Amino acid sequence: MTKVRSSQLPSRILVHHGDAEGAEKSFCLSGDTDKQKYSAPRRSYEDYFRLSVSPDRRKTYPPPCPLCLGGEYVRVFTKACTKLFFVAVVSVFLFPKAVFAEPPISEDTAFCLECHASLHPGIVADWKKSRMSRVTPGAAKGLPEKERRVSYDTLPDSLAHVVVGCAECHTMNSSKHKDAFDHNGLEVHTVVTPEDCATCHPAERSQYGKNLMSHAYGNLENNPVYKDFVKSATGIQSFSGMSTTLSAPDPLTSADACLSCHGTVVSVKGNVSRETDHGEMTFPVLSGWPNQGVGRVNPDGSKGSCSACHTRHRFSIEMARKPYTCSQCHKGPDVPAFKVYEVSKHGNMYSSLGGSWNYDAVPWTVGKDITGPTCATCHVSLLVSEDGETIAGRTHQMNDRLPWRIFGLIYAHPHPISPDTTIIRNKAGLPLPTELTGEPATTYLIDQKEQERRRKAMQKVCLSCHSQGWVDGHFARLENTIQKTNEMTLTATKIVLAAWEKGAAKGLAQNDSIFNEAIEKRWVEQWLFYANSTRFSSAMAGADYGAFANGRWYMAKNIQEMLDWLKFKVKDK
Repeated sequence: MTKVRSSQLPSRILVHHGDAEGAEKSFCLSGDTDKQKYSAPRRSYEDYFRLSVSPDRRKTYPPPCPLCLGGEYVRVFTKACTKLFFVAVVSVFLFPKAVFAEPPISEDTAFCLECHASLHPGIVADWKKSRMSRVTPGAAKGLPEKERRVSYDTLPDSLAHVVVGCAECHTMNSSKHKDAFDHNGLEVHTVVTPEDCATCHPAERSQYGKNLMSHAYGNLENNPVYKDFVKSATGIQSFSGMSTTLSAPDPLTSADACLSCHGTVVSVKGNVSRETDHGEMTFPVLSGWPNQGVGRVNPDGSKGSCSACHTRHRFSIEMARKPYTCSQCHKGPDVPAFKVYEVSKHGNMYSSLGGSWNYDAVPWTVGKDITGPTCATCHVSLLVSEDGETIAGRTHQMNDRLPWRIFGLIYAHPHPISPDTTIIRNKAGLPLPTELTGEPATTYLIDQKEQERRRKAMQKVCLSCHSQGWVDGHFARLENTIQKTNEMTLTATKIVLAAWEKGAAKGLAQNDSIFNEAIEKRWVEQWLFYANSTRFSSAMAGADYGAFANGRWYMAKNIQEMLDWLKFKVKDK
């Protein structure tokens, strides 16, 4: 018999059986029914209970149920569970190793771990703390529908009864991967893609494919107007004879700038042999790597990177739901979402109270798990009320609750119908969703009916914490701000058009870049920085940021400076 000292056990023991009929409430031997505040000495939950711990160590979560292999939430044994309760408690004390057995790992993954646990201990440690290392896809599918984190209908036999480990991801669909190579008898590929993840998460992959983010590389690089802007921003300038010459950025510069978020094209350049502790091995040499950009073009032809939000190799939903993840690309000054969030009431609530919120629960219960929104609350997550009623369904189509596209382009406009925006042409023939004077290219944009559907979807999230009058007032301000910022951008555009007309600058008529002269760069700042910031501040209730930090004051100041520049240039001519 295995003896366990009382000092090795947690101060409270919670046991549950997710499939037992009548299971209703949390139960604790000490009488504490708060399942989220499950505290234990570190050696106890590591050695016996395999709990995952938040970074501040103040909060821990229950392990998978040892009886149903995958239940997530701790529940009480009521009528139907009484016998199971006593069996579980006795088992904990008499047979702890049997009750809390290691989850089933495939032979191939075990083979990988033999070497990589010492070669890459950080990777393996992260994976061991992940949900994927603890719950099989089969067990995940067995949860009640709203608690599921998988969406497959059928599953390969090889995945049904093992956890998802190294081999399950890095040998998946290898025949489709140009980066696949023989590694100790396994056909392994370096880059794990949305197509691979779709084995267990097909709905999420499909939704993400409708998202502008999934086309972020092509939408930037295959649009000649945007490509010219990128060159003006990241290209290399040289000076000679009182003028400068602009050269396009090299691939390494591009990968280290815009494409860090938009994504690169990852391709195989060749192979290289390396001497390792296990002898000489051959590996593919990848261009565009490393990259976790949201629109990355992968060696299997798929677009996107799940690890942009679900950082490998822990793939933590808690991390994905916190605003720091979105801030990787949405921090400004062109997309100041995170900065605006920080100064908003919601950001204040997150900073002050967020340490007590439960970021791991599925579904996410408003008022119980969270009492204020993060980015994921409004744009992604499955939200329910405390009665279990659905407030918003889970979506990885990040614009599915957004009627307006408010950043990145010259004017705010209804969202594009297709995630591939390279197909858009305005009446002037430019690949832009609006004319230079602001009129929308309506053929390529969602109509008012779809805008209203998306508006109501977002407002339903707002209404879970606010009254109808509050929500109506907020959206009235936002749509007014969209109109006014577009008007201010139009004023700046008219000054640029006048500069082209008067010969003070060269523009489209002279077949010249519209981003390379001083007045044109000020024009870009008008919409890319100042109008964007003002709209974000209104949309996210961080109005102070939109007044002076990078918003209304700078829009007004910039227009005056553009006009003064034009007058000076015309007078000088």
